[in-house]
Amino acid sequence: MRLPSSIFVSVSLFTAETTAALYLSSTYRSAGDQIWQGLTLLFTLVPSVLVQLTLTFIHRDLSRDRPLILLLHILQLGPIVRCLEAFCIYGSVGRVEEPYVSITRKKQMPRGGQSEEVERQVGQAEGKLFTHRAAFARTSVIQAFLGSAPQLTLQLYICVLQQGVSIGRGTLMVISLLSIVYGALRCNILAIKIKYDDYEVDVRPVAYLCIFLWRSFEIATRVVVLVLFSSVLQLWVLPVVLLNFLVFFLYPWILFWQSHSPFPENIEKTLTRVGTTIVLCLLTFLYAGINMFCWSAVQVKLNDPDLINKSQNWYRMAVYYMLRFVENASLLLLWYIHKTDFYNFICAPLLVLQLLVAYAIAIFFMLVFYQFCHPCRRLFSSSMTHNLWNCSSLLCLMCNSASPQNRPMGKSPSPTTRIEPADDGAHDSASDTTEDMPNETTYDMLNDTICETPNEMGNNICGGINGDINHSVSCNA
Repeated sequence: MRLPSSIFVSVSLFTAETTAALYLSSTYRSAGDQIWQGLTLLFTLVPSVLVQLTLTFIHRDLSRDRPLILLLHILQLGPIVRCLEAFCIYGSVGRVEEPYVSITRKKQMPRGGQSEEVERQVGQAEGKLFTHRAAFARTSVIQAFLGSAPQLTLQLYICVLQQGVSIGRGTLMVISLLSIVYGALRCNILAIKIKYDDYEVDVRPVAYLCIFLWRSFEIATRVVVLVLFSSVLQLWVLPVVLLNFLVFFLYPWILFWQSHSPFPENIEKTLTRVGTTIVLCLLTFLYAGINMFCWSAVQVKLNDPDLINKSQNWYRMAVYYMLRFVENASLLLLWYIHKTDFYNFICAPLLVLQLLVAYAIAIFFMLVFYQFCHPCRRLFSSSMTHNLWNCSSLLCLMCNSASPQNRPMGKSPSPTTRIEPADDGAHDSASDTTEDMPNETTYDMLNDTICETPNEMGNNICGGINGDINHSVSCNA
């Protein structure tokens, strides 16, 4: 069993960012900047409270007699206590013989067209440790996109206005960027293990490095673009941010209403309809926060019993990156047009070019990851590059067919022109991602994997949304 290093990294980033933010807010108070102090504390305390609630919900502390743990969560010390508890469990594994074990079955990656199924025994202590890993994987995403991302944007905006970077502010910005990238990385790994939950997923260091570079360039470019735009057009940045947020927040709900599906009732048995609605709103709120800064590897689908879209939609990814690139370029163009003498100390055209190239580099590393470093690329129905090229061709075809300039005036279409192949190609490219995807398995939203664990009572003991899960050793978070 592996050392719970991911838990240590999550808690370290959480503690370091909180400490740096509290120190920086004290310096703002000494300088009389009450607005910056209030916003810095807001982007620190709100995600911290959400992290405490998430850990409490996953571990079901409200239904258990653990008043000390609840008190520590109220004092915002929950992640530290959970980390110590996880390491204590790790140290106790193997010392005492456990009277009960469960069995997990996982398929190996196919070689030569065949895939073998492997069984492993998982003890209770090991299952608890997997639950801790699953909980901290989700809290890392919450901390990254609901706390670190707006915190980094705020501090960079203050640096631009004051034309200087203090030691405290620079430290907080570096920690926030690392937290965002780590949260995005955990989101990618979580999406892989959710989709291919029947397989043993082994993520290699090269894949981690590729995801890190992809997310670093993507997120850093997005934050800089938003800061530059807001520095010259303060009144317009709020509509831009709200429009982006509302589109991604309402998009899953619109698809849910169009499907005419029943209201999800399988999230948690103890939740009422109001509680379920609140949980779904928080889920879509987090989904919108992720897509505000980068592509969300986990796609929300409310009309699915597991609340997640299990298919790899290349078309949606291609549309997102195309529109995001156009949006970044437009915001940079507006900044360049309305920039003041305040930016005379930099070369504006070179900065615009560097930001656009940085975003293109992020897309390049994304393509490299899916083409060469994805741990489950053998299960793809076709090449990722081929799928994205088909999506791009489909978009170009749709734009050309909708453009009135391409339609001859006063002439009927030539009898030799054939439209059917284009339609067929569009249908094929759009259906490749939904009908030809293998391993359309089910999983739980707050569960990395789903396992089959037969025991003496004949029950199937697997994790629910509260995070009480049994994982395969090779598929841990």
